[in-house]
Amino acid sequence: MLLPIPAPAPAPAPSRARARAPSPAAPPIRSGPARHRPLALGPGGGAGGAVVPSRARAGRVPIACCAPGRAAPLGLLAMDADDSRAPKGSLRKFLEHLSGAGKAIGVLTSGGDAQGMNAAVRAVVRMGIYVGAKVYFIYEGYQGMVDGGSNIAEADWESVSSILQVGGTIIGSARCQAFRTREGRLKAACNLLQRGITNLCVIGGDGSLTGANIFRKEWSGLLEELARNGQIDKEAVQKYAYLNVVGMVGSIDNDFCGTDMTIGTDSALHRIIEVVDAIMTTAQSHQRTFVLEVMGRHCGYLALVSALACGADWVFLPESPPEEGWEEQMCVKLSENRARKKRLNIIIVAEGAIDTQNKPITSEKIKELVVTQLGYDTRVTILGHVQRGGTPSAFDRILASRMGVEAVIALLEATPDTPACVVSLNGNHAVRLPLMECVQMTQDVQKAMDERRFQDAVRLRGRSFAGNLNTYKRLAIKLPDDQIPKTNCNVAVINVGAPAAGMNAAVRSAVRVGIADGHRMLAIYDGFDGFAKGQIKEIGWTDVGGWTGQGGSILGTKRVLPGKYLEEIATQMRTHSINALLIIGGFEAYLGLLELSAAREKHEEFCVPMVMVPATVSNNVPGSDFSIGADTALNTITDTCDRIKQSASGTKRRVFIIETMGGYCGYLANMGGLAAGADAAYIFEEPFDIRDLQSNVEHLTEKMKTTIQRGLVLRNESCSENYTTDFIYQLYSEEGKGVFDCRKNVLGHMQQGGAPSPFDRNFGTKISARAMEWITVKLKEARGRGKKFTTDDSVCVLGISKRNVIFQPVAELKKQTDFEHRIPKEQWWLKLRPLMKILAKYKASYDVSDSGQLEHVQPWSV
Repeated sequence: MLLPIPAPAPAPAPSRARARAPSPAAPPIRSGPARHRPLALGPGGGAGGAVVPSRARAGRVPIACCAPGRAAPLGLLAMDADDSRAPKGSLRKFLEHLSGAGKAIGVLTSGGDAQGMNAAVRAVVRMGIYVGAKVYFIYEGYQGMVDGGSNIAEADWESVSSILQVGGTIIGSARCQAFRTREGRLKAACNLLQRGITNLCVIGGDGSLTGANIFRKEWSGLLEELARNGQIDKEAVQKYAYLNVVGMVGSIDNDFCGTDMTIGTDSALHRIIEVVDAIMTTAQSHQRTFVLEVMGRHCGYLALVSALACGADWVFLPESPPEEGWEEQMCVKLSENRARKKRLNIIIVAEGAIDTQNKPITSEKIKELVVTQLGYDTRVTILGHVQRGGTPSAFDRILASRMGVEAVIALLEATPDTPACVVSLNGNHAVRLPLMECVQMTQDVQKAMDERRFQDAVRLRGRSFAGNLNTYKRLAIKLPDDQIPKTNCNVAVINVGAPAAGMNAAVRSAVRVGIADGHRMLAIYDGFDGFAKGQIKEIGWTDVGGWTGQGGSILGTKRVLPGKYLEEIATQMRTHSINALLIIGGFEAYLGLLELSAAREKHEEFCVPMVMVPATVSNNVPGSDFSIGADTALNTITDTCDRIKQSASGTKRRVFIIETMGGYCGYLANMGGLAAGADAAYIFEEPFDIRDLQSNVEHLTEKMKTTIQRGLVLRNESCSENYTTDFIYQLYSEEGKGVFDCRKNVLGHMQQGGAPSPFDRNFGTKISARAMEWITVKLKEARGRGKKFTTDDSVCVLGISKRNVIFQPVAELKKQTDFEHRIPKEQWWLKLRPLMKILAKYKASYDVSDSGQLEHVQPWSV
């Protein structure tokens, strides 16, 4: 029997809306990367529309935009010669140039579930519908594909509503033996052809992705066999001649090579750290030792990063087994820590931990060893599936949303010759990698462990894993004082600006790395104000024990700048013989560093290496894509928005206006909006007017006619002088009368408080250790020569830029800074702003020029 071949999906109808003319009062347009404003979709969605120049605030880049009912012709703004990533004069690629009309995409989750999978599914469905494609859920993974029938169902916009905050996967996941056979794959191909699906988005681990690649390679042969069996005709064989496959890695273990983070890993770390923080209080009360077993049968990432984030005494990993005689070494380490008046010990064990002979090291074995050798009261806690459960973190939601959108773009751009690829994260950059290269390297890690080539296993895991391991070893194990060569250098650490979660982890890391390098470490209390008053004390290894999980700033921090205290600070530097300075803080720290640098001519005491580590919830420091504290604040915003949405879903027809912190920087509002599934986010970087507010009200009015009868709008605290939170609340309340009611919520300083997230603990620890290594190198250069540091490269900001951790002289960063508004002139996250709009059912122009390049997996070399 021949299966009916579905007709191609109709292309979206052209918009009848009129173009919005540029404001006659707009100031001259400055060159620079174009940023885009929302283009509202009608109730049915669709992907038409484009962009026209709009007004711009003086001194700021204009934002091309259209509001609902004011669409413009396609393809304006196709060039941008100022973008450094593209060759001069090269054509920029925009999402408007891609169409999914006539295409059908199937999305499935397979293997173990992971938090954030639903965010990925949501992004695939909505982006697929946005570009005009049909999108199908494939329930229960490959089993649903083999069984067919109701297991393959078309998705619509509303079917993925309210799933961002839900853990696991709403479309189910199952192990499937049938798909491992050709007969099973033949049934799967037949079921896909019934719906015209020739594009697959697979969310799972290496086994699931390998299966998808085998399916893709066999596709043409499967079609020919179906034709011979009379199940499809020859026309169908030609029409559906090839299958495109794009993978996203969903795995809490972070065990897939080629990506820095897999979907679900950050959320699993949240579960682990919540448990560790809770256990530490009871362990301290009773002076107990706790052995925590975390997931990771073949990969020790969760164990390693959680050990780094909580300052564990010992960690056991499959990739890096302890040396022979580890039992005695561990007991000595635990007893030394108790001798330093530490009231508890934490040991973290990956479930797949082994010794150098590949024999398992179990948590029970470790407990027996501690009890027998030391007599400590010891407990074992096995976290188990708790790590898979719960709400996904903000990081996982954003990562999954980015990857889902990138997966759809990859499918749209695929040709018959395009190999199966996996979309992954490299630094802060989304990349596409050949799927089988990643799978092969992942399998090579296991092979290296089986063959006891453990150094190769660590190397194959990648730069991030190796860096985490080296940092942990430096911070966890202190050599005896007589084995540390002294440098006779004094290095001071200071916190400046508003408190940010993760500051204390950064201080701890700096102090311990500095001591390990032979320096005498000094702590400056209460910022530059305390510096001028001489509030400076030596700080030791044990003084910073237990600091990683503490919020705020234990050293104390103030917004005071050093400008009016230069004489006093110079005196204190001379009195305490300070040879280098590490500043941990936000924009005030950046300004302070500039002032100290400018004062070098007058005060030779400032002619020392000075480096700043960004730490601010606002994430507004030039020279770094991320700041310590921003992730914790983002999680606070996301958690609050989840609760508010739940409240709104109960009362129905309610819109909430949420005000976030950030000064003039819209990072928290924009990324919080993306993570929480907001309908709009107002930010300073993108000017808006009363027409845009009215457009958003109209959009929400249409939304209230659907089954999703709630709205969420975020507003950055300084996005507009006149369009305040109260004004927007009153406008929405008035315009929404009879359709929806409105509430407002100002989150305030709760965004600065709380225990730091695993990301901020890990980031603060690693970046601060890197800063101290830089200081040590600089001081070695000057040793014995009495060298004074006067060049620009001795006053730097350390930050992450795309894929790299780099030191940038503050003198160079001045050109990249908008000092009036305390933000960088260029901000990477603005490129993600169209994603929030598209996923909220607005039209937006999205630059996809960075997409399309298939890179190769490169093993990291030590």
